[in-house]
Order: sequence, then structure tokens, then C-alpha cells
Amino acid sequence: MKQKRTDAMAGNDAFYKSNNNVSELNAQYLSVKAEDVHEMWLSSIPSLNAKEGSLNALDVGTGVGRDAAYLADVGYSVVAVDKSKPMLDQARQNFPSYSIRWLEDSLPALSEVRKFGIKFDVILLSAVWMHIPLSERRKCIRILSALLASKGKIVFTLRHGVFKDGRIAYPVSIDELRQLSREYGLIFSLPPQALLQKSHADKLNRKDVSWETVILSLPDDGTGAFPLLRNIVINDAKAATYKVALLRSILRIAEGHSGAVIHSKSTSSMVAIPLGLVAMYWLKLFKPLIDNFNMPQNSNPNKGLGFVKESGWIQLSALTNNDIFVGALYTHNHKAVHATLLDISSTIKNMPAKYITLPGSDKCVFEVERSRSKAPEHSLLLDNSYLMGLGTFYVPRDIWRTLGDYSCWIEPALVNEWVRVMQGFEGKTGRPFSLNDYHQALRWEDKTRSTDKVKQRVSVLQKEQGVVCTWSKSKLHKHFDIDHTFPFARWPNNDLWNLVPTKPTINRNKSDKLITEARLLDSKDEVMYFWQQAWKTDQAMFFTQANMALPELGTQNTDFDSVFEAMLAQRSRIKETQQLADWG
Repeated sequence: MKQKRTDAMAGNDAFYKSNNNVSELNAQYLSVKAEDVHEMWLSSIPSLNAKEGSLNALDVGTGVGRDAAYLADVGYSVVAVDKSKPMLDQARQNFPSYSIRWLEDSLPALSEVRKFGIKFDVILLSAVWMHIPLSERRKCIRILSALLASKGKIVFTLRHGVFKDGRIAYPVSIDELRQLSREYGLIFSLPPQALLQKSHADKLNRKDVSWETVILSLPDDGTGAFPLLRNIVINDAKAATYKVALLRSILRIAEGHSGAVIHSKSTSSMVAIPLGLVAMYWLKLFKPLIDNFNMPQNSNPNKGLGFVKESGWIQLSALTNNDIFVGALYTHNHKAVHATLLDISSTIKNMPAKYITLPGSDKCVFEVERSRSKAPEHSLLLDNSYLMGLGTFYVPRDIWRTLGDYSCWIEPALVNEWVRVMQGFEGKTGRPFSLNDYHQALRWEDKTRSTDKVKQRVSVLQKEQGVVCTWSKSKLHKHFDIDHTFPFARWPNNDLWNLVPTKPTINRNKSDKLITEARLLDSKDEVMYFWQQAWKTDQAMFFTQANMALPELGTQNTDFDSVFEAMLAQRSRIKETQQLADWG
């Protein structure tokens, strides 16, 4: 396969270096105007008067320079690259008076472009993507996204149809770019015209050639937090997976534990959360990676991990990540759990929190204050009081909001980067893993196993008094499902308040859709009755989880009605940030 790819690329390179081919392509490309060829997407990028130009554009695979010249005409400062020197020479001859930087460079590395340190508002890949082998495309997206300015856009024009002149083309598709956008935290979109007409005809009237256009954008809320986060994820050097793990832990808290914010300790610029909660999610994330899969987490396999110690982690071999959650009670291994969380808190403070800094400075993005905490004598309850007792973790307010609001874009990018970093450590351990292995190990938890407690409780209630389907209000019989009121696939939460009994057919129909506010309100009596009957002897866990996950409840709340009202507020937030389809 590698030889086939090398031969194909070499054939394409030779084609574009032939003076006869360049001359023919020059006449062909200049026979149509750039604004006609690209009318599908030009309205999707900012257009400037040339005298006011302050935005940057990168034309990758510029060819004879037609598109680069157009971008310069409408006001962009343009860098144009091509791997073919004859093509670049032709471009310079075509547009000698233009102040375009012509560079001999190519994907996936774009090493010459990266030397300039420029962030681009528009990156154009017109009739380029089909020349990139599938094996190199993830690296290409990684490099391109790192070159984007805030709110920047990558425009792909995808060519469909075989070449009749000997050039090799690889398959391209909109679906592939949609998936890659998720992996790298980019917004996928089609130009407005493409919503009406997915593909469009070839402007050179080649009947066997058609085109599609895709735009990938860098999200930004205007605070600069999202580009900063992406810089940490994509560009920061990583000798271990600690930085990604810390960000993923904080993201989970920002997305799923709005009630964990320590209001009395927060300032105008920072949000304070329990350090113990960050450590808990760190433990939850690393448990399968280390204990189940033995995947390398740093560049030196002989060095070990600072938080894996005999007095703590090693004693928790029987514990799975499904056993680690807010409200969990430990009685036999409580001292080892406590020691492990202390070790993790120390590692977080002295490693990733210390080395995640603002670009070009030594100023730390996050702040950590550890507290002295004695091991509990008889048992350990992962409640707000205990988690706060380990210390305080401070997150810049803009980053906190961005993590919560853009979690559906940031989470896949974090997972993808974690996989990439671990793959880089593979060669030093001699233990190869498949891509599926990595993604399996990085799952938050097994949602089926995590609903066992609720299933068992429903089975008992059925024998005692009967149970109704929360959404249909009809009596449940032998077979039933446990439904996540807010879909697990998009908001991974297995708290007791989020799990209700339903008929299997209704659960399948609801799937990963978000229940409407009207349907939730209509089922309020059923939800409240189930909570009160199922958890009357388990209220400590129920309210601990609800008070930390839902907004504005306070740590001392013990009122079921207040939990329901907070759940309505959380539903509105999930709808706003996740844009899920409605059910009900």
C-alpha cells in the first residue's frame, strides 16, 4: 500500500513539473474567472476593499495563481503555496505586480508557511483534497486548523471525477470532512447555495466532473478562550498526556457540574471549583488506560506516573471507572481512594497546571491551591464537602464558559489529541494498539453498567407496588429500559436524577433526542414520584449528585421540587449548546 501511494504521488508530482502540462493548465484555468468558479462560497467569507486589507488568506495548491490573485484583489494579504516550482513560476509571470508571497510548499507539513507564524482568516484548498492520500488527511486537518485565526475558515472545493491525463485522485466526500471537523473541534458547514444544490457543474464544461464545497470554521465566542484552548490542545508540546487529561476533566465539570462552582471563592475573572472533583475525573479517565489497557501515558515508559503509587492507586485494582462518581461511598478501600486523590492533586498542581501557560509567556492559565486533608477513619463519601476539602482549582471565567458552551466541539478534539499523543509513545513500548482500542479506553464509562443500580431498584419497586413508564404514564411489565432524560451520547451523566424507567419501545424512539420542555413538564408527577419512591433511603447520593450537576441548587438542598426546576433550566442550556433534535 505504501509503495502504491509513493508511486501515485510521484506520478502527480511529475505531471505538475512538466512545462507542457503547466502551459496547458495555465490556459485552462485562466479561461474562467475565480469569482465564477467560486461563486458557491464567496459570500461566506469577509470581503474587503484592497486599501483596507487587514485579513490573511492562504491558497494551498495555488497552481497558476488565479485564486490567489482574486483574494488579493478583494483585500486579503495572501500567501500562495504549491509544491510545483514550474507552476509557481507561471503564477509569478501571470501576476507580477501583486504583493503575494509565493512559496514552494505543500501539505501535510506546510513547513515553510508555518515559519511565518501567521494565522489565516481564510485557507483555500481548491481542487487539492483529492490529491491527498487518505492516510495523511488527519495530519493535514491538524496543521490547517492550527493555522486558522479566530473565526477563520477553511474552504474545500471537492472534485468528483477521474482524470484523463494520468493524474491520480483519491476519493473525497462531505461525510469525511464532517467527521474530521468533529475530531479537531471545527464547525462543519455547507455554503448557503449548497443547501439547495449539493453539487454543482464544472465551469470548464467537463460533463464527467462535478464539485462540492465544504467550509470548516474555528468557533469563537469573542473572548479569545476557544483559540487559547485549541492552541493548548493542538500546538502545546506534550511529553505526557497530562495536559489533555486536565482539560478533559475540567470540561466534564464545566459541562456537567454547574452546581460545583464555589461562588464564595470566585472572583471577577476566575471560577473556583473543588480540586477533589478535578482529581476524581482524572482518576476516572486514567483508570482504564492504565489498569485495563496498559497504554503508555508518557514518553519514558521506565519513568512511571507520579500519581500511581503503592499506598494509593495500586490498591485500587478492583475499582473500575464506573465505580468512581459523585456520591460514591467507599468503606473497605477508602484510605487508598483518599491517598490516590491526594497524589493526583499533587500531580495536577506540579505538572499540567504549572506548564499550561499563555502563549509566549510563563503565566499559568490555571491556579491550584491544595489543602491539608486527613484520611477518613471509617468510610469516604465523594460529596461536595470532601471534594472541597482537597483544595481549590481556579479556571479563567471565559475558559469556563467556553468549555461548557463548546463542549460538543472541544471533547472530540481532546480525545483525538489524546489518541495522537499515545500513538506517538507506542514505539517506545513495543505494544501496538488499534484506533478502536484507544477510543474504547477513552470512553467516560459504560452506560449500561452504570444504570445497574437503577435497574435493580425498579425491579424491587415492581414487586412491591408497581412502576409506571415515566413518559407514557402506563404501567411497566416485566421488560423495561432505563432512560437518560438528557441523552448520554451528548451529555454523559449517569446521576440518579437523570435516570428514569421507560418502555423499551419508547426508549428506542427517544434515542439521543432531547425531551421537550412541554413533555418534561407533563411528566413531572411521574418523575417526582419515581424519585421519591426509589431514593427515599438513598437521598444522600441523590441530592449530592443533583446539587453538583444542576444549576443554582446549593450544596444543602434536599427538595425534590427544586431539583426538577433546576433540571428544566439544565434542559434549556443543553438545547442551546448542543442543538439536539427534540423528542416529545
